[in-house]
Amino acid sequence: MTGAELEARQLAFMESYDAHSPVAEAIQHTGVYATSVHLESLQHRPGAGVTGIYRVATGRPVLPRGGLAGSYAETSDHVDELYVGMTTEPVSADADGVVQSHSPYGRLSIWQHPLDPALPGLRIASDPGSVRSVWGEGRDLLSLETISYRPLRRAVIAAQFDDGTRLFLKVLRARRADQLHTRHRLLLDAGVPTAVPVREPVSDVVALREGPGESLAEYFLADGAAATLPEQFIDLLERLPTKVMALPSREAWTDRLSAYATAAASALPGETTRIRALAAHISAALPQTDRGPVVPTHGDFYEANLLMHQGQVSALLDVDSLGPGHRVDDLACFLGHMAVLPAVDSRYVHVPAAFRRFATGFAATVDPRALRVRTASVALSLVAGARDTRSPAWHGNAEHRLACAEAVVGLRAPSPDLPVWPEL
Repeated sequence: MTGAELEARQLAFMESYDAHSPVAEAIQHTGVYATSVHLESLQHRPGAGVTGIYRVATGRPVLPRGGLAGSYAETSDHVDELYVGMTTEPVSADADGVVQSHSPYGRLSIWQHPLDPALPGLRIASDPGSVRSVWGEGRDLLSLETISYRPLRRAVIAAQFDDGTRLFLKVLRARRADQLHTRHRLLLDAGVPTAVPVREPVSDVVALREGPGESLAEYFLADGAAATLPEQFIDLLERLPTKVMALPSREAWTDRLSAYATAAASALPGETTRIRALAAHISAALPQTDRGPVVPTHGDFYEANLLMHQGQVSALLDVDSLGPGHRVDDLACFLGHMAVLPAVDSRYVHVPAAFRRFATGFAATVDPRALRVRTASVALSLVAGARDTRSPAWHGNAEHRLACAEAVVGLRAPSPDLPVWPEL
């Protein structure tokens, strides 16, 4: 059995009722009994493994005090619902709060939120008392909201205080917080707008002030960012300081094309032939393109990571991947994410026209052929991300993303909700 075949079976297992039993058994020894288990989210990292997050209803109130049971908000003495993570990725058997189990497809590591074995800072960032003590500065905490959570990788939690201050607590893997803090300070010292850290990292958690403005995605939704010029974003990338070149480099999307194609095929097994044809098309075209020189890059440059105020970029977010790379990959990231927006939300009716305008502007600064195939590669990488076990429509969303990727390189007939590469 190949690695891809094994992971496909692991995905099927995690989505099946067979996965409920090890989840229930893992919490049962603490005196907590599951009455129902529901899969909330599924994460597949080709070559690494599969991770599921499950919502568990319990038959009686849970007293969450350490061990697998974890800790909860001060506002609730008892809870009758909890969240449990289960992964096939390698996890240390000595990790606090982790229960080891087995399946026909490999060892399972199970933990109760927030005891993520790779994110020890999640406990602090999820606990109101700790957040108030570490980052409150005498203010009262009104709410904590999980913005995003990628098990074993990272989490972002928004903390709202009574004086109107909103902080974003970025929970990272061991030794990553200091690196992220350094990146933010590097950009701020160079005059590049980005989120401001409120203090040094604590327990691998970086606390950032909320940036001014609104997401560029709102501009695309309103009118396709009609008054916003592609040159603005090229100028922003030009402003990245040369000190970025001393940071570690990261792989771009085309560097992991095979893995993303595997993930897409796992999400849409019925479209494997199309996915392989698209990946083969990109692979064949790449050697005929010019990637350009190595320059400072953002590494995850797209609309969700760009805040705008009065038509100008007010903050560059998620600078975790800041480092040396190729400008064409930053621009392809921007276009690849834009290309699939109509698949994410049907209200993005202005995006196809905006895509042509931005692709034309960006292509004037890099090899257009390189930009085109790399844009398709980014769009392909987003296919598996459509997987949402809570929505029965996610298969259609994933297929639409695949169609967007195909359309970028002309493997799909034009239609109003698909991107069309401009004639240059």
